[in-house]
Amino acid sequence: MSVRIEFKSNPDEDERLQILEPLKAYNAEKAGDGLSEKFAFFVRDEQTDAVLGGLHGRILYRWLFIELLVVPEQARGQRMGSQLMDKAEAFARERNCVGIWLDTFDFQAPDFYRKHGYEEFGHLDDYPPGHQRLFFQKRLIPLVR
Repeated sequence: MSVRIEFKSNPDEDERLQILEPLKAYNAEKAGDGLSEKFAFFVRDEQTDAVLGGLHGRILYRWLFIELLVVPEQARGQRMGSQLMDKAEAFARERNCVGIWLDTFDFQAPDFYRKHGYEEFGHLDDYPPGHQRLFFQKRLIPLVR
C-alpha cells in the first residue's frame, strides 16, 4: 500500500471523524469500550428559554471531563457555578466515575476549582502567551495501589 500526507486547513467534522475512528478502534482493542457519554446542564433564561450558560462534558473510561463551564454574568455570585459543579459531581458518582478532570486558564477560575477540592496535576506555560493553561482533577474513588 502506498500512502501520502495531505494538509488541509479547517477540515470539516466528517474529516475529523475519519481520523478519530481508527484511533477509537485501537483504544477499544487495548483498553476496552470507554462507554463515552456526553451530557450538559443548561442555564436558561426563565422567560425566553434561551441558553445563557451551563456545563458541558463527557464521560470516558469512567472519568468525567468538564469541557465547558459558563456562568452567565447576571447569575454570578449566586452559587450558580457551585451548583453546576455539584450536579456534575453527583452525575459522576451516579455513573461510578473514578474522578473528574478539567482544564482552565489562569485568568479564568482556578481558585474556584481548588475551593471545590480539585488539585492541579499539570500546566502548560505560555498558552496563551503570558498565561498558563491549568489541568485539575478530583478523584471520587480512592486510588488503589
